[in-house]
Amino acid sequence: MKKIFITIIILLLFGIKVNLNAQEIVASGAQLEKLSGGFSFTEGPASDTDGNVFFTDQPNDRILQWSTDDILTTWMKPSGRSNGLSFDKEGNLWSCADENNQLWKIGPGKEVEVIVEGYNNKLLNGPNDLWITPAGGVYFSDPYYQRPWWDHKEMPQNCQCVYYLSPDGSKLNRVVDNLQQPNGIIGTPDGKILYVTDIKDNKTYSYTVRKDGSLTAAELFCEMGSDGMTIDDQGNLYLTNKGVFVFNKKGEQIKHIEVPESWTANVCFGGKDKQSLFITASKGLYRIRLNVKGVGSQ
Repeated sequence: MKKIFITIIILLLFGIKVNLNAQEIVASGAQLEKLSGGFSFTEGPASDTDGNVFFTDQPNDRILQWSTDDILTTWMKPSGRSNGLSFDKEGNLWSCADENNQLWKIGPGKEVEVIVEGYNNKLLNGPNDLWITPAGGVYFSDPYYQRPWWDHKEMPQNCQCVYYLSPDGSKLNRVVDNLQQPNGIIGTPDGKILYVTDIKDNKTYSYTVRKDGSLTAAELFCEMGSDGMTIDDQGNLYLTNKGVFVFNKKGEQIKHIEVPESWTANVCFGGKDKQSLFITASKGLYRIRLNVKGVGSQ
């Protein structure tokens, strides 16, 4: 310990920058694994309490499961063209089911309950990604991407927004309405900070969460857009587009994980110890072992 301290002092004296909080995110010797391929477009990974990872192949209208025993199965088909997924504390799988522009809650027995299907008596644009708070409230992004399975050709809502559904399901409010195209969304495990990415404007923002679910103190977190996002137990944020980009709490990029696909859509932590990062990237599902763990709703 004494030698390490002396070395740091010497480096500082010579003007060499030392990041005392820096750590190697990827586990020693770990390599990116391609677990499966041949999908049309993978999205929405989420892990249950056991570490099984569920993800969607939206063009093929199905939710798949990668088990902790490394077995791939189709869990639900059809699936309402599910996109983003997230588990609540009761083991229900929430889905951004944009076939009919809805938010679903799917029970352990695969029973489907439509929770949200519109706002101000109009269809939602197309729920895309979601995050469930520790108290059970739900934030979800509602950008507009024209889908081939829709009859309408125009955006139903007057803007692309982020919504908050109260824990009892009685209130649905817009909480962000000034972004060009909100997409990925994730919060801190204490429920105090929400991150939202504006993929069209290539920026990601942080918001302070109030007790009623409203947001305040919007701050630019980093100048990078993302499709999906997750967070680890050190507070590092994982953004996706051309691979996976890892940012620390200060909004500084500390890692780039290259993925050999044209687009990286989303990420979550899974496995029995939640220490493997699962990556949905276009036609493939990937995994890499990390030195950090996932936290909260993944």
